[in-house]
Amino acid sequence: MENKNQKNMNNKKNKNGFFRRGDGGNVFLIIFVALFAAMLVRAFVASPSAPQFLPDGTPAPQPVELTFSDVLRRASDIKTMEIRGNDASGTLNDGTPYTATITYDPELLGKIADSGATISIDTSKTWVDYLGTWVPILMGLFFIWWIFRGFKGAAGGIGRTLTQQNPTKITTGKTKTTFNDVAGIDSEKQELMEIVDFLKNKEKFQAVGARVPRGILLSGEPGTGKTLLARAIAGEANVPFFAASGSDFSGIIVGLGVAKIKEIFDMAKRNAPCILFIDEIDAIGQRRSTHSYNDQDREQTLNQLLIEMDGFSNDTGIIVIGATNRADMLDPALLRPGRFDRQVYIELPDLSGRRQILDLYAKKVKIASDVNLQDLARGTTGFSGADLENLLNEAALLAVRNGRTEIAPADIEEARDKILMGPRKVRKMRPEDIKLTAYHEAGHAFVSVMYSDITDPIHKATIIPRGRALGMVQHLPIDDKVSMTIAEVRANLAIALAGRSAEEVFFGTDKITTGAESDIAMATRLARYSITTAGLSEKVGLAAINQVNNFGNRTALENASEKTAELVDAEVRAWLDAAHADATRWLSKNKETVRKLAEELLARETLTGDEIKEIISGQSQKKTAKKSKTPGTTRKNAKSK
Repeated sequence: MENKNQKNMNNKKNKNGFFRRGDGGNVFLIIFVALFAAMLVRAFVASPSAPQFLPDGTPAPQPVELTFSDVLRRASDIKTMEIRGNDASGTLNDGTPYTATITYDPELLGKIADSGATISIDTSKTWVDYLGTWVPILMGLFFIWWIFRGFKGAAGGIGRTLTQQNPTKITTGKTKTTFNDVAGIDSEKQELMEIVDFLKNKEKFQAVGARVPRGILLSGEPGTGKTLLARAIAGEANVPFFAASGSDFSGIIVGLGVAKIKEIFDMAKRNAPCILFIDEIDAIGQRRSTHSYNDQDREQTLNQLLIEMDGFSNDTGIIVIGATNRADMLDPALLRPGRFDRQVYIELPDLSGRRQILDLYAKKVKIASDVNLQDLARGTTGFSGADLENLLNEAALLAVRNGRTEIAPADIEEARDKILMGPRKVRKMRPEDIKLTAYHEAGHAFVSVMYSDITDPIHKATIIPRGRALGMVQHLPIDDKVSMTIAEVRANLAIALAGRSAEEVFFGTDKITTGAESDIAMATRLARYSITTAGLSEKVGLAAINQVNNFGNRTALENASEKTAELVDAEVRAWLDAAHADATRWLSKNKETVRKLAEELLARETLTGDEIKEIISGQSQKKTAKKSKTPGTTRKNAKSK
């Protein structure tokens, strides 16, 4: 019985201990330790020995160190010399021992011998010398053998050794995530419900002869919930969920990606029905090219993925889900029917979707009763689900920092400004710069109110520096817009250039600053898009003229002659000049009102939309019965100096 237990313990040790089969790294470690020990022994042997004593008990004289030049100069004083390599030792004529480092030179040795010295040369080698010579050679041979051993059998050798750590296995049939945890993408969830139905009741599909998609490609902007949606499918179907990243299949060893592709698919087949999720699939699924001579390993990995997906039978129950935000980079063979049959594009949530996402995440934090989530949803156009979750988390952190036990509207306001524009900056600004910033933002705010009937309502104006901006004007959209009329385009152009117009009206053309840089860039993009793509210019017409930019090099307008390109440039300039003149006209006719608005900004730093409207309309400052609104602009609508 004892022998049997001892045998089991030895087997367990060999299986899980230091000397595991195929663990070539341990062999390298042993060789390195042996080489290091040999170097220590050699250094110890070569080190000076302990002090010697004469028969009468007096210490023996210590050898003197001679340089190579000393040996040449005192050749006649040398009595004996023993040479081993470049090290020499012996005694002088007066009996003093010495050591020296010399260069082997027959003429030098002949000169010393002619002086009457006795010279002996030791050419023998110790075991330390043999160890230092053969260990590096054996290590090199072993490494070459280990490498070529991995090439044998593709998935064997190195592939089998390095893929011992399987791709991440998230859950095994008890995923807690369901569709109830996914909000704001109802249409996308509906697209995937039949996948869940197939995993639960595949018999009814087989009865009709329907083939459920073998692969589903989830694409969309970062943070829209692609990974969460894949986990929810597995949770709804109550099947195992295996996940790996596209970068997991790449490595420095050729053939490793192929081996890991085989392994994860073998794992899925053993646990079918299941969900096999590959995140960032564009890392291995990029379009193949005839010029990619230096990336053959990635293409081999892609080929193995294509083979594995094409080898599925219709009743395996394995659903492959890929996620990427660069679907345009994927190889066409990967997207053909039979592999990734269905492509689901997950868009950024709309107004109702953002409200659902905020309601979902609001259950995880404590929010004050006066926080209006509907206004917050209105003011976060362009935010993804991850952005909204981060917004509430930043607000919660601010609430804790301010000593509150729940999130207040001020916390959400500050968190949103921090995400959009950056944290507050403590800058020592000149009084004239602060004044110019106030008039700049007052110009934006005034023209915004003048066009409030056709543009988004103004939410607030501030001259508090954030990031690179010295101030900003924010708008609160009423609903999501999918298009703009030409009147809205021209109004937005006038609002964008109103800051520069205010500088000219109140300080003169010789005092304008570079603060309108972002405003001018935004206005130029909007005008060029409206003219060349949206067909809103009568002079250019309805022809689509796309601006192309390949590899960072500026090129001519696509689908346009030089004459048309000149016409486009002239039309863009005309639109911007007209918007600038429009804003200047509004501000020149209402200088006192704009000046009063700027002075209020200087005194209070931040004005709400209602306060701005009261100042412009001439009403007295008073509290309104309306609830305070949370920030509501977008990156596109934010005006910054």
